[in-house]
Order: sequence, then C-alpha cells, then structure tokens
Amino acid sequence: MNSDSESSQHQLIAWLLAKNAQTNDPKLVNCEDNEGGKHFHQTAATSNGGAFELKCVPQTFQLGEIPTVQERFQAVLKRRLQTQIQNHPPLFPWETQLTDYPECVDKPLVELVPVWSWAAQLSKLNLPVPLPEKIFQHLLEKCQAMIASSMPLGAKLVQAVDSLFPEDSQTLNDLAGLVLRTPSRSVDTLETMPNLENDYSDLQPRQQMALSLLAAKQLLENLTLPVSVSNPVVERQWLTSLGIITLKVEYKTQGQVTKLRVQTELPSKAVVKLQGDASQAIAESSSPGCLSVELHNTQPNQTYTLEVQLKEIDQRSLLFVIVPTV
Repeated sequence: MNSDSESSQHQLIAWLLAKNAQTNDPKLVNCEDNEGGKHFHQTAATSNGGAFELKCVPQTFQLGEIPTVQERFQAVLKRRLQTQIQNHPPLFPWETQLTDYPECVDKPLVELVPVWSWAAQLSKLNLPVPLPEKIFQHLLEKCQAMIASSMPLGAKLVQAVDSLFPEDSQTLNDLAGLVLRTPSRSVDTLETMPNLENDYSDLQPRQQMALSLLAAKQLLENLTLPVSVSNPVVERQWLTSLGIITLKVEYKTQGQVTKLRVQTELPSKAVVKLQGDASQAIAESSSPGCLSVELHNTQPNQTYTLEVQLKEIDQRSLLFVIVPTV
C-alpha cells in the first residue's frame, strides 16, 4: 500500500468517525473511565463489505471487588477517627480526666491473703468422701454461730445442715439421730452410705445429708475443748492456709481457787481472747509464735469462749468453746 492509499484510508476513517458521532451510529460504543473522560478502548477496522466497525471493550469489575471510591472513603474515615481519638482519648467510667498509670507496681499496696483460710482444716476431717469447700464453709459458719449455745448436740447438727436440705426435714432428723450414735472414727461404716462415689455431687440426697451431718459433728467436736478435774489438759490443732494453730487448755484447781490457762502457738501475728461472763483476758503478738491467756476463779459448768484472730486473714475470728466440769 502506497502513501497516497494510506492517506486516503486515514481520511476515510476520520470521515466515518465524524459521521457516526453525528448520526449516533449504534455500531460505535463510547467508554468512560472512572474519572469521567471519554475514550475509545479499542478500535478495530475490519473489511466487511467495504464497511468499517469500531469496537469498544467496556470496563468491568470482578465479583466482590471494592470500588476505589469506597476504599478511599474508608481510609479517610479511619484517619479522622484516629485523629479524634488522639486529640480526645476516651475515659474509663470512673475517670473524670486523663490519668497516667504506671506500667507495673514494684510492691503491692495491700498484701493479698486467702479469702477463707480456715478451710484448710477440711483435709483433716475423717469423712468417706471430701466435702466441697463451699459446703464446708457453710457448715463452719453455722457451727460458729451456735458453738456456745446450750442446745443439745442433735439440734445443733440439724440447724447446721437444714438450710442445705430445706425440703426434707424429717429425713434430716432421722439421719441426725443415726449420726449421733456413730463414732467419728468409724464413719466409713455408716449404713446409709454404701458404695460411695468419689465426688460429693455424685451422691444421692440422703447420702449428702448424712455426710454433711457427719462433717458438722466433727466440726463441733473440734471447736469444743472440754476439761475437768480428772482430765485437766486438752490439746487441739486447726490447720489454716498460713500454718497450724495449736491450742493447749489447762484447768487447774488449788483448794477453792480454779484457774483456766490457754497456751497457743500461732503461724502469724494474732490476737487471742479468753472470755467468761464476768472476766476476760487478751494477748496480742506482732509476729508468729506463742501467746498465753488465763482466767482465775473460773466456775465449773460455765461456758468460756476462746477467740483466735490471725491478723493476716481478713475475716472474723475462729471461735472455740471451753466447758470446765468437776
């Protein structure tokens, strides 16, 4: 093809393009990019009976593709939120202004202690199945509340356990009588609890009642310190999370004068108080060790209470009862 032919061909194409633009020829397709400018994406001239066609491939998006304008909007929104948070940081509900907190504390301001340190004694109970700690705590609180009461032991057992089984009081009373006749050292022979499982929750309600009554009986026995002229010395231990509390109670008589003396060995700083109806004795220590308290002119068959408070345990004292007899 010579130069004259090529020039004529170019003029023909330009004339056709101008003519189709004026007459809106459907064979022409205009394409727009994202910026709104018009362009021809592809022009193809083919020989088809002397006619030329102009082809345009439209722009498409893949399924799930995010348009550029949406990405830009999200980026602008993110920057504005970051700037706003930096200029106006959010506050905690308890804060009224910005506060700088240290990244770490070299020494805690308050020494953390066990919530229920007396529960370590649970491992010392002679039971065929261990009690859950919550059940033990409930029983100990109940026993502490009535340890100094003059009501019979059977009534104390029922009152210690009845709130755990409020819907079967008759069965509870029957089992309490059976537990009273059962020596603490042979609780595994109790006829009401054959073939016990290894977990309290696996027991039948009647078995749970009997086990709770046995535990309450042992707690009341551990918290009671009976002394007499024929048996003037009684010792007791109570395990805590801080160590063992050791108590030694002596009941001495000299003619008409009687004296009650308590020696304690304590695992932490403590306060010990021995109290009767008309007198009391208090001893306090600032470190682990021994404390002694004593009362003179004590009366037989009168109830005396012994409170042991370990200062490193944030809870009420452990209460024992001493009943001297002739």
